[in-house]
Amino acid sequence: MADMKINVNAVWDGGVTGNGTLKAEYLDTKIAIPTSLGGSGNGANPKEVLVASVTTCYAATLTFVLESRKLPVAELTVNSEANISDNEFKIIHYPQIVLSAGATEEQIQSAQRATEAADKGCDVGNILKKADVKIEVQGKISVK
Repeated sequence: MADMKINVNAVWDGGVTGNGTLKAEYLDTKIAIPTSLGGSGNGANPKEVLVASVTTCYAATLTFVLESRKLPVAELTVNSEANISDNEFKIIHYPQIVLSAGATEEQIQSAQRATEAADKGCDVGNILKKADVKIEVQGKISVK
């Protein structure tokens, strides 16, 4: 992994029931403590930001893998779901890849393998796996 410096600024107002802002070079979002913990809920909570980070990493890595394989991608979406309990933190990525009409069976299989390769190549996901976060991928490939 290349050296990287990231600056993030959080400003908070109003105590537990208040909210704040989280800003980085291309990020500007409201943050808050969830209502289940006595907060206002008027913003993203830390776990949402964490799941958004790993989803962004996975989607970017998948894009890179698909492009490096020169696959005819017409559409790409990634939905992620986190299940968090006292015993487990689990994230499931649901990538949906639509290949252009005329895609071959070989290209479809390559796209399916790309969903797993992206999971292995996502730096943020790999950091979370070291902290015992379980990450799964359930990809769906279709042709336009």
